[in-house]
Amino acid sequence: MCISDGGQNLDPQWTDLNNNLCGVVQGCQDTSTVAAAFVRAGWSSRSSSWYGYEVETVWGQIELDPIEGREVLLNGVVDPQRIDDLAGLLSRFGLRFNLELYSNTGELVREIRA
Repeated sequence: MCISDGGQNLDPQWTDLNNNLCGVVQGCQDTSTVAAAFVRAGWSSRSSSWYGYEVETVWGQIELDPIEGREVLLNGVVDPQRIDDLAGLLSRFGLRFNLELYSNTGELVREIRA
């Protein structure tokens, strides 16, 4: 997968926020395919482990890691006001997913399944 630094960096207001996003992309264990889709949407991407990637834009920074059972784990920081935008991107990528958004205190605020 081509790694891209062409996207925008995470807005500093979100850098001190604890991870507030957790999710799973179902039916796709290839993290490079998911990362490439984010790059095509204007996000930057960089390798974060042997098989993992970090994708980033001004309103989100998300780790993509393969897990057993043909799934990709998503976790990171997202502007809470943009969770629907993230879900829309994943839908446009043709992916099935579950997303969970958490508050600063760790309480589940919202869940999206598609």
